[in-house]
Amino acid sequence: MENAMNEAKGSADVSGGSPERFGYSWNQFNELSQEQEEQFRRWTIHLDPEVDWKGKTFLDAGCGAGRNSHWAMKFGAAGGVGIDLDERSLGAARRNLAGYGSVQILEKSIYDIGFQGAFDIAFSLGVIHHLDNPLQALRQMRQATRPGGKVLIWVYGYENMEFYVNVLDPVRRALFSRLPIRLVSALSHLPASALWAMLRSGLHPSIEYFRLLRGFPYAHLRHIVFDQMLPRTANYWRREEVEALMTQAGLEDIRLEWVNQMSWSAIGTVPRG
Repeated sequence: MENAMNEAKGSADVSGGSPERFGYSWNQFNELSQEQEEQFRRWTIHLDPEVDWKGKTFLDAGCGAGRNSHWAMKFGAAGGVGIDLDERSLGAARRNLAGYGSVQILEKSIYDIGFQGAFDIAFSLGVIHHLDNPLQALRQMRQATRPGGKVLIWVYGYENMEFYVNVLDPVRRALFSRLPIRLVSALSHLPASALWAMLRSGLHPSIEYFRLLRGFPYAHLRHIVFDQMLPRTANYWRREEVEALMTQAGLEDIRLEWVNQMSWSAIGTVPRG
């Protein structure tokens, strides 16, 4: 497994996070849909959607097309800031969040957020595990959050993903992460179609994630598959690794939940003093 917990050399270099490759993806897949709400609820399981977002300000670190900011606002957030780097991601986010005047979309690196104690909740969903230096990103998120505020991440897990990590992910590293992104997009139809057929036949592992995916349309499944194929960096972490990352970032009262039996949602509190 890549040494994700250490401070990386050249930590300001964002290329390992593949912003231009994800920008291409968000330019293709940026619609808002109802099944995304269920995903957001699971990824942010530590926060009660009926209570914990109301009146709060948030930072969406690596906002992509703005879907998660949309659901935070739907659950009553007062406003917030979404940050990303690729102009296609930023454009999609601005379009999806155009109805929320209290949400800003800014071109900023997660390694250099710039805000100090400005937000009640800082969250990053599906981003931290793609970074060469996740610890620096988390420390930036902590600094952007007020004392007593919450920092929440959702990341890929290792548990129940051993076959993917040890057999399939090496193909991503050696091949798909190096291919032109348009070609990867075209090739993604092959595994996406196989996954679609497997889910419809019922011949899939008895894991909660696959039960969730059975209700997704083909376009959403292909987006998930494509996102697995395209990045230069992808880490799959065990529970204790995620907890250690949150601790090293200077957070306290850390809690973790195993999401869909394949990933981790972690939340911590910014110390008050």
